Amino acid sequence: MKVLITGKGGQLAWELEQTKPEMINLISLSAQDLDITDQEVVEQVLRLHKPDIVINAATYTAVDKAEEDIKTAYAVNDLGSEYLALSCKDLNSKLIHVSTDFVFDGTKTTPYQTDEKPNPINVYGASKLAGDIKVNDILGAQATIIRTAWVYSANGNNFVKTMLRLMTEKEHLGIVYDQVGTPTWAKGLAKMIWALIMPEGLNAGNLDVQSSSPQALTPSSSEALLLHWTDAGVCSWYDFAVAIQELAVEKGFLDKAIPVRPIPASAYPTPATRPSFSVIDKASAEQASGVETIHWRKQLSEMMDELKHSQNNK
Repeated sequence: MKVLITGKGGQLAWELEQTKPEMINLISLSAQDLDITDQEVVEQVLRLHKPDIVINAATYTAVDKAEEDIKTAYAVNDLGSEYLALSCKDLNSKLIHVSTDFVFDGTKTTPYQTDEKPNPINVYGASKLAGDIKVNDILGAQATIIRTAWVYSANGNNFVKTMLRLMTEKEHLGIVYDQVGTPTWAKGLAKMIWALIMPEGLNAGNLDVQSSSPQALTPSSSEALLLHWTDAGVCSWYDFAVAIQELAVEKGFLDKAIPVRPIPASAYPTPATRPSFSVIDKASAEQASGVETIHWRKQLSEMMDELKHSQNNK
C-alpha cells in the first residue's frame, strides 16, 4: 500500500514516519516538495506517485498570525485541502485530512460530539473549517476528517518544549487557567491513523496498540468519516504546565521548580480569540480505529522520556 504524507518536518508527519508499519510504501513530502497551495503542482505530484491514501498533515497553525495573514491561512487550510481532495478524487485515492478543535466556539461545558455544528471564533478555525467542508463536499465517504487539539511531540516546536525552555530561563511563570482542553501526543495520533488504515496489521512494525474490530476507512454513509482524537482526560494550560514542570524535575530536565501561577486569559491578550472549552469526544475514533485513548499525563511522561533519550544520544 502506498501512502503519501504532506507536511514533512511537522510534528504529526514525523511521528507518522516513526510509527510506519513495515508493509507501507511511504512517501513523505515537505512544503518544498509539494506546495499544496498550487493546484497544478498538486495534480502533477499526486499523478506521479499515485498513492492509495493521502494523509494531509500540512496546515497553517500560526493561530495569532492568521488574524493578519488571512490570505495565507486560507491558501493552505482551505485551498490546499480542496486541491488535494480534487486530485484524490481524480486518482480514486482516499484522503485522511487532519483538522482542529478550533472549529468550535468553546461555549459548551461538555465534550463536543462529531455531529455538533461548528462555529469558529478565529481565522485559523474558520480557515480549517472551510477546508473540511471542501474535503467532504468533493470526496464524501472517500475521505476521513480527524479533528485534534493541543498537539505536541519530541520533534518540532510546541507548548511542552517552550515550557521546558522558559522554566530554565524565568524565575516564575503565569499560565492561562481558563482555557480547557486536552493535549495530544502526536505519536498517539499517528498510531491511531495507521490503525484506521491497516486494521488487520496493527501488530505489524512498531504499532503497539490494542484493537477490537475497527470500521477503518469504510464509512457506510455518503459523508466523510468525521472523527475526534486527543489523549484522554481534561486540563487547562495551567494544569498542563504544572505537570510538565513536575515531570521535568523528576526526569532531570530541570534542577529545580519555579513558581507557576494561574492567570486568566484576559491577563494574557492575544490577537486571536481562543475557545475557553475545547474538549472533544473521542468515542467515534476509538470505535473506528479500535485504539483506546491514553490519559494525557501518561502520554506526556512517555514523550518526555523520548525527548530525554534523544538529548542524551546527541
